[in-house]
Amino acid sequence: MRRNLFSLLALVVTLCPAVCAFAQEDDNAPKSHRFLYMQYSPGNRIVELSEAGKVLWEHPVPGLAVMFEKMKNGHVMYAYGGTPTGVQEVDREHKVVWNYTAKCEQVLGFSRLPNGNVLVGEQGPCQAVEVNRKGEEVRTTPLTTNEKPAHRQLRSIHKLKNGNLLACHEADATVREVTPEGKVVWEYPGVPNVFEAIRLKNGNTLIGCGTQARVIEVTKKGEIVWEFGAKDAPELGLTWITGIQILKNGNLVVANFLRGNEGHGAHAFEVTRDKRVVWTFADHKLSTLVTMAKYLDE
Repeated sequence: MRRNLFSLLALVVTLCPAVCAFAQEDDNAPKSHRFLYMQYSPGNRIVELSEAGKVLWEHPVPGLAVMFEKMKNGHVMYAYGGTPTGVQEVDREHKVVWNYTAKCEQVLGFSRLPNGNVLVGEQGPCQAVEVNRKGEEVRTTPLTTNEKPAHRQLRSIHKLKNGNLLACHEADATVREVTPEGKVVWEYPGVPNVFEAIRLKNGNTLIGCGTQARVIEVTKKGEIVWEFGAKDAPELGLTWITGIQILKNGNLVVANFLRGNEGHGAHAFEVTRDKRVVWTFADHKLSTLVTMAKYLDE
């Protein structure tokens, strides 16, 4: 009986190699994901794609927008420029369920805080304003920048566990950490058009180095301990690194803003820490420029 069972299994393997290949997980095989991305053009909008690349949901934003955050309840929060400017949260039916209208010239950066408040990155003047769910301003922190025009003063901004703020100053090509009072206590310069910086659990900082077309991890002393750039994957057509999502497995989902390289390269990709690209998004018929992408099946 046992010999017959093994003979039957051998026959299945011989006749159905495709089934057996499907049963084995190949870490190097291309993977599919349901994800959201911020489309810069044509027409500023947030788009959700299925694993097969089908548009499941899209939301036009009221003004210039470059970043968003997905929420556990299915809502999406994003900052928007224009007149007015601010941050808002929308549900799946496109209803605005929360909105903060800023008094500054433009808002493009923000982050949600664990206590439910929202950290708003204001430009003109350049400052961080913490706002509660009632729309009340809880704290304002002045930010250091040498840029006078508002538009390129600030991109992403995050509140750290120590209470300090980590801000990307695009025009200054510098990432700065400041105290709640606005004192600069750490900075990393020389990253043109810097968009995103994330403080890691080990104390290092992950930086999307804008038009240097690379992602780096740097220590407090400014030493580069990890780097992924155009030379590591020329096929991606890296042009301008913008949004970054850190996955639970340590991989990075990176948005590649193709300004000046429209029609070529990947809008977004997933890369492992040993520099293997395991996923790409490059639908140029659907979108021309993308500034952020985040997995929903994470």
